Amino acid sequence: MLLDDVSTPVILAPLAGGPSTPELTAGVAETGALAFLAAGYLSAEALAERMAATRRLTVRPFAVNLFVPGRPSDARAVERYARVLAHEARRMVAPLGSPRFDDDDWPAKLDLLTRDPVPVVSFTFGCPPEDAIARLHGVGSEVWVTVTSPDEAGRAEAAGCDVLVVQGLEAGGHRGSWEDGDDDHPGGFGLLGLLQLLRAGTELPLVATGGIATGAAIAAVLALGARAAALGTAFLRCPEAGTSDVHRRALEGDAGTALTRAFTGRTARGIRNRFLDEYSGQAPSAYPEVHHLTAPLRQAGRQRQEGDVVNLWAGQAYPLVHDRPAGDLVRDLTAELEEALDGVTARIGRMQSRRG
Repeated sequence: MLLDDVSTPVILAPLAGGPSTPELTAGVAETGALAFLAAGYLSAEALAERMAATRRLTVRPFAVNLFVPGRPSDARAVERYARVLAHEARRMVAPLGSPRFDDDDWPAKLDLLTRDPVPVVSFTFGCPPEDAIARLHGVGSEVWVTVTSPDEAGRAEAAGCDVLVVQGLEAGGHRGSWEDGDDDHPGGFGLLGLLQLLRAGTELPLVATGGIATGAAIAAVLALGARAAALGTAFLRCPEAGTSDVHRRALEGDAGTALTRAFTGRTARGIRNRFLDEYSGQAPSAYPEVHHLTAPLRQAGRQRQEGDVVNLWAGQAYPLVHDRPAGDLVRDLTAELEEALDGVTARIGRMQSRRG
């Protein structure tokens, strides 16, 4: 189990869509922590190039995250949403994209990771089929599966996964729910509640993620039985991250976050802006079709520094995030974790002495 070999329970979560870079992954891995390289939205060829680039930067092990493909969505619902967005396209002088379904190059990525294995392959948006898990186990890779409910956890364990990545509702970016339509916001489990339920129901190792931005929060999830904490938003302001300028500026503020399907057709948490507020109630559950539909608008917003049309993914604790190199961030979080644990031990000691 790779979790037995890392020097800190801090994990760099996958940050698909731009922020994930070989430099960020390597910078975290060099501290002795486990770091993910995001494969979402990449072709298998592009993923291979990024894996090679990461290996040129570090000899430390790293992990790769894949999106499990879903099913084509209702074309009529997507067409209705496209009509709603038509005036937005005119305002931005940018075309709407083609709302196509794709499998995120799923077969080719699995082939790549069986030819060129990494220690851990994790999955989001579902559980890989048992034959895929067997293929990865056959080349020595651990299989981690993101779960957002006890039901998903039970199914992932039955399929043969090695680690459950437990994602709470506080998390930034896309919800890892296996069926987006079954997780209509604002429903779902918060991280602390879900960790307690899963720890009582499984012996599999748990990795906690969602709304974790400090060493004290890491201590909290370790106390609830997690083996490690995966942080994503905390790394978005690192200089090694590929986070866009407009996204970085939004992360310096303190606006609230909300769940939305407006940008991609799949439930995700981001910093509230005009696009999120105006279109969340009209967006269908239709991923990746809506992702492709809105991609040109979002790209135009990034280029023009218009944050009101950009998906500003962030977890609920994002105002606590700072701008610092990835390695420094891991070391600071580890020091904060140790301080928090020492503080708890001291408080318990004082309480026991008063009872005595």
